[in-house]
Amino acid sequence: MQASKHSFGFGVVAMLATLILALFLMPAAVHAQIQSPAPAPSSDGSSLDQGIAYVLMLLALVLTYIIHSAEISSSF
Repeated sequence: MQASKHSFGFGVVAMLATLILALFLMPAAVHAQIQSPAPAPSSDGSSLDQGIAYVLMLLALVLTYIIHSAEISSSF
């Protein structure tokens, strides 16, 4: 019985120490987040749209080349 009382007391002390440590560190973490806001987006999305358009045009060009080369080789 004596050992269980000591282990319970140690658990309570450890929990209180953790709580006190968290209370001291929490304002510092919140303050650090307030001081450094998230960076602004470097793109408005138009460059992504333009990249997708280029890929689709390249795909259309390759497919056109493959289809025409297949028609030419089948005619011989």
